[in-house]
Amino acid sequence: MNRALRYVAVGAIAVSLLAGGSAAAFAAPQDLHSPKQVVASAPAAATLTAKASATTVKAWEQFRITGVAKGIKAGTKLTVQQKQGTKWVSLPAQTPVNSSGAYSVRVKLGIKGVNQLRMATGSTLSPVVTVTVR
Repeated sequence: MNRALRYVAVGAIAVSLLAGGSAAAFAAPQDLHSPKQVVASAPAAATLTAKASATTVKAWEQFRITGVAKGIKAGTKLTVQQKQGTKWVSLPAQTPVNSSGAYSVRVKLGIKGVNQLRMATGSTLSPVVTVTVR
């Protein structure tokens, strides 16, 4: 079959030259045999946003952290993490990402003072949210 395509290409070139064609006639048959290059774009990096419903709460008072997950599959579990000293500790507060990418989780904190929180799934982390417990 390749031989037949070559004969057709050579015939097309010959007709173009006889009809007064230009150098563009030489480029067309090349395109028939060269593979199409498909450039795939890199997938968008996963991101998480986070916002607390309150910036100051009483000890063990409930508040919510809400946000949007982009590039993260619906149903994926997000975990609340709290900075304790120099380490980030996962709290027993989790929530799934819904089909539109949004999430909402209820949180209660007992450690008084300024608490730094974030949402996490795998290596994807949200920006830090600060909540003061009085």
